[in-house]
Amino acid sequence: MITYAIIDDEPIAHRIIEGYCAELPHLQKAGNAYNAFEASTILTGKRVDLIFLDINMPRMTGFEWLKTVTNPPKIIVTTAYKEYALEGYELDVMDYLLKPFSFSRFLQAVNKITDQKQEPAIQGYKDSPQSNHFFLKGDKQHHQIHIIDILFIEAYGNYVKVFFDKEMLISHEKISTLENLLPQDEFLRIHKSFLVATNRIKRVQGNQIFLENHTIPIGPTYRSRVNQLLSGK
Repeated sequence: MITYAIIDDEPIAHRIIEGYCAELPHLQKAGNAYNAFEASTILTGKRVDLIFLDINMPRMTGFEWLKTVTNPPKIIVTTAYKEYALEGYELDVMDYLLKPFSFSRFLQAVNKITDQKQEPAIQGYKDSPQSNHFFLKGDKQHHQIHIIDILFIEAYGNYVKVFFDKEMLISHEKISTLENLLPQDEFLRIHKSFLVATNRIKRVQGNQIFLENHTIPIGPTYRSRVNQLLSGK
């Protein structure tokens, strides 16, 4: 679990970042600060692994405050001003996000921190590869996953979305890891971003695969795999 704090004088910035963080189950909020003095209070009272730091704030800028902190947490700058980028990297910030930033750009920045700290998401399967179930961490819990229930898996940056008939789970794991772990005769990589359960495929039409209520594209470099499936080889 990675704890984070938001330091920004604009309430809307807090809401946007909190909304993005809510999509990432391994992030937990430690506090909100609207100026440098509130930020110091949070660091004094709680463990903070990551700070989303604005620059232009009243009385003391974000960088002025950062220079006063001994052994600061990881910093991701969130600002509307690109001219401070050089100074930010001199202060060893992890990334520099220009407002307004998309979720994909936000995710790219957070991944730089989570790749360093994240514990393994898969439990109880590597040591027993013939098992028909495993535990996958998501939403701050370990969920027991029965292989037969998986519909398909979608890459989501350094995360995956695991789809079932009526629900979906986001986990900090790479699709290539799950591809290597799951039975190769039951799951087929049909796109760089999709791994499907072959027994759940309803039909194949053109460059698309249909399963339940989902339509998934077939990547050009993966077409031969689908052709082998269709030919029964």
